[in-house]
Amino acid sequence: MNARSPVEFYFDFSSPYSYIASEWVEAVAARHGRTVRWHAILLGATFQAAELKSPVSYPVKREYALVDFQRSARFEGVPYRLPEPFPIPTQNAARVFWWLADRDPERAAAWAHAGLRAYFTRGVALDVPAQLKALCAEAGLDADAAEAAWGDPVWKAKLKAENDAAIAAGLFGAPSFIVDGELFWGNDRRGQLERWLASGPF
Repeated sequence: MNARSPVEFYFDFSSPYSYIASEWVEAVAARHGRTVRWHAILLGATFQAAELKSPVSYPVKREYALVDFQRSARFEGVPYRLPEPFPIPTQNAARVFWWLADRDPERAAAWAHAGLRAYFTRGVALDVPAQLKALCAEAGLDADAAEAAWGDPVWKAKLKAENDAAIAAGLFGAPSFIVDGELFWGNDRRGQLERWLASGPF
């Protein structure tokens, strides 16, 4: 087992728990001498493969989840505002991520932070092309190039391949983390993830 292998972090731009986890995962990894490798995926693809639906698709789960999103953000000390509408399709933001990751993984991670924070603190509609393009410019990207990228078949195929790879690795939700081949699902697995990073398998 490679003790310095990265934490593989899988997220969806429309997942509140992914947003919350994105605010702590790098610090947790760094405390244990690890880096983070970010993976933008689409929850819809993982749900379909696993024959699942989003928790907010069920009335009783939705009411609980909406409370828990807020509570979990407060617990981690991160700003949060339920966006409207919610959830939204995020394939274009994810394609921009992979377009960036192909050249500069750090810049892709910065874009992931920008997109998640914009949606979950300011309600920027990542599924509205004009708002997404404006956010790209705000994040220091070439907005026209980003717009071209999210419509490019190359990055459409890349996102599909990443979804397929995540499903093949056993993912069925986000956020998910793979550490030393071990899969952890959910923002609430932080304690287990920290223990694994600190002392290995348990």
